[in-house]
Amino acid sequence: MNAAKGGKHVLIQGMFFILVGLLWGLVVPHTPFPRLALSAHIQFEGSGVMFIVIGILLLALPHRVGGKSIWMIMLSVWLTWIMVLSEVANSWWGTNQILPIAAHEAGATGGAPWQETIVTLAHVIAGIALIIAWILLIVGFAKMPPDASQTAPPAGPAGKS
Repeated sequence: MNAAKGGKHVLIQGMFFILVGLLWGLVVPHTPFPRLALSAHIQFEGSGVMFIVIGILLLALPHRVGGKSIWMIMLSVWLTWIMVLSEVANSWWGTNQILPIAAHEAGATGGAPWQETIVTLAHVIAGIALIIAWILLIVGFAKMPPDASQTAPPAGPAGKS
């Protein structure tokens, strides 16, 4: 996987996160735990912006983010979908172990053990993947590209900036 293809994929996924978050915002007041639903809405929007930024960085700036790092970044995007969808489900479940402050504010008393496990695993696994992806992204941008003209965005027509 090259950076251009991966960057475009991450960018498009970020746009989908924003769209789904906006649509989910319409459902928020109709859930048993609207404060937890609002948390999912905010997570959709925040993750969307984060992935749009990553996509733009990969497409527009010189870097040395390699193919394996691109795969890890893309994996973190897909795991983030699972995490946010677990928050959507939590709007009905009312689990309280992984997001205790939001759960307390929502009046959630806890879900079934399997529900708590799903929400917890989704957050832990996605969180670790995101941390690794950001480390790889930082390293890839901190390294000097071998030849900036090869990875820089194409210049405009001569004489125009």
